[in-house]
Amino acid sequence: MRALLIVFGKEFLENLRDRRTLVSALLFGPLFGPLLFGLMVSRMLNQSVAESDEPLRLTISGSEHAPGLTRYLEARGVKLTKASLSETDARAAVRSGSVQVVLIIPKEYGPRFSAATPAPVLLVADSADSQTRKSADRARIILGGYGNTIAQLRLQARGVNPLLVMPVAVNEVDVATPTGRAVVVLGFMTYFVLFAVLMGGLYLAIDSTAGERERGSLEALLSLPVARSSLVGGKILATCAYMCISLALSLTAFVCVFRFVPLERLGMSANLGPVTALTFFAICLPFVPLGAALMTFVASFTRSYREAQTYLTAVLLVPTLPIAFASIYSLKTQGSLMFIPSLSQHLLMTSVLKDEPIAALDVWVSAGASLGVAVVLMVLTARHWRRETMLG
Repeated sequence: MRALLIVFGKEFLENLRDRRTLVSALLFGPLFGPLLFGLMVSRMLNQSVAESDEPLRLTISGSEHAPGLTRYLEARGVKLTKASLSETDARAAVRSGSVQVVLIIPKEYGPRFSAATPAPVLLVADSADSQTRKSADRARIILGGYGNTIAQLRLQARGVNPLLVMPVAVNEVDVATPTGRAVVVLGFMTYFVLFAVLMGGLYLAIDSTAGERERGSLEALLSLPVARSSLVGGKILATCAYMCISLALSLTAFVCVFRFVPLERLGMSANLGPVTALTFFAICLPFVPLGAALMTFVASFTRSYREAQTYLTAVLLVPTLPIAFASIYSLKTQGSLMFIPSLSQHLLMTSVLKDEPIAALDVWVSAGASLGVAVVLMVLTARHWRRETMLG
């Protein structure tokens, strides 16, 4: 144990003296990630609020054929720009981006409308453009409302109760809480947290293995009368220490940044205070030795600092891949998924963000699975360090 602590102190202090590496590990990942994420979320929210407050702008051609529809659109706050465009001209205008949506009312609209038969209109839009698609959806809803209004008036004129054509009235009940809705925006935050954890120990894991070999100090280190398991344990423990510091800085940055993100403007609230940050820290803590052991194990097989960086950059993606699957398949917290490291931490943190209760058994299974994999990797690393190939 004494040898392990000595190795830990040596590696911790040596990494502390390397200011450039320290800034990259403890500032770039833990602080830049939350700032970037916060700016992205703020920009997205401000754009959503601006779009909801901004009136729909619609270019209309042939408005003289449908004066009632034109008045209805104006009464709904639609900003109409009248123009004389054929279908070909409208397609070209939308494709070029000069207009977003064009409503074409053909000449046969009036006679067919008067004859109480379906009157055609053309809504020209580009579905590949997200902004245009939103405007087209809004226009489609307003036009649908106009059609329903006319249908009800025609039934009333013929002495038919309009409710007869509405056999089912659907009333939506949204059970989502403000914190639950916020997870739609904040769900990807867990990726930044786990990535910052790994970034905190990346450079130390490389320097204490491939760096030692490249400097020629590894042979002298291995010749000391110290158990290889103590050497490996000390190096992994030092890596864990920096990963914990990185985790603490990242969570603190997220708490500070999201105090200035206007989630309330969209009916959301972030359950992200000091208590939540401490809960996140406790959930991610078992993942720290796993990440440290994984990076040390992989770096032990490399011959140079640059080679280790190449391999570990790819290795960083492995623990974060399950989070991508969770987002794609909308996975929820369940016992069987707690055996998968990183995914279990993601699901537990997401439940905390939603302010949902989490089972103590799930927390223990998640921690046990992560620590179990970490122990296996530590044993494999120590066995590799006992081989003569470490000096090759």
